[in-house]
Amino acid sequence: MERQLDAYCEHLRSERQVSPHTLSAYRRDLEKVLAWCQKQNIASWAALDIQRLRSLVARLHQQGQSSRSLARLLSAVRGLYHYLNREGLCDHDPATGLAPPKGERRLPKTLDTDRALQLLEGAVEDDFLARRDQAILELFYSSGLRLSELTGLNLDQLDLADGMVQVLGKGSKTRLLPVGRKAREALELWLPLRALTNPADDAVFVSQQGRRLGPRAIQVRVKAAGERELGQNLHPHMLRHSFASHLLESSQDLRAVQELLGHSDIKTTQIYTHLDFQHLATVYDNAHPRAKRIKGDES
Repeated sequence: MERQLDAYCEHLRSERQVSPHTLSAYRRDLEKVLAWCQKQNIASWAALDIQRLRSLVARLHQQGQSSRSLARLLSAVRGLYHYLNREGLCDHDPATGLAPPKGERRLPKTLDTDRALQLLEGAVEDDFLARRDQAILELFYSSGLRLSELTGLNLDQLDLADGMVQVLGKGSKTRLLPVGRKAREALELWLPLRALTNPADDAVFVSQQGRRLGPRAIQVRVKAAGERELGQNLHPHMLRHSFASHLLESSQDLRAVQELLGHSDIKTTQIYTHLDFQHLATVYDNAHPRAKRIKGDES
């Protein structure tokens, strides 16, 4: 089995010309499978079946291997057996139809309310970049826009008099969103400066040369604001997540938050109920007179 594993790795290196990093990762994964086979007295790759491979995956998962790592391991196994089948050394693939255990869905990172206010309520210089960046931050947090929605925003989609913005979301679906008072004020201070650049089109957010800001430029400006005001990494989607989490925390109206975010499936929005519960659990742990007893620091 070791000789065949060595031959496969040489095939990856010389014929497939995979990167050294990929080759090393695949070899580590396959050596785990090989060690398992040796412990189970499996004498050849042809003798490894789906039941025993499933047992290995389950054990690795219990030991803390992530779903992503196990998916890579199964991919390595499929690659090995494709090679073995091609060479006439085996006639099956034990990884066929085998999927890794579902990993826990990662909760999106958000700013708490105090940190959001700290970001937005600092002094803003009265110049082109500062006014533009403030309007970007306020609009992200006020209306929960996606990055693509903000970069594609045109003047005719803004109605500051009524405090509304119409955005084009995923699947070319439009939705009408409220624009809060602070965001409207920031936009009203920004738009006269925008006009001075003689913009190339109707983009709401432009560079000093009048060109529409692209996604990367906005990400860079948001990140810089996070480092300057909060001393932490910040990205546009974190502001969208914060918008959703804070709104749900206050309103408890999941359907309304779904519509504002433009989610087609409410299951996507339900992740924010977990964030809300985390907040409530933290309040409970800090405030309830007997909460600390569950932490095991009292007998």
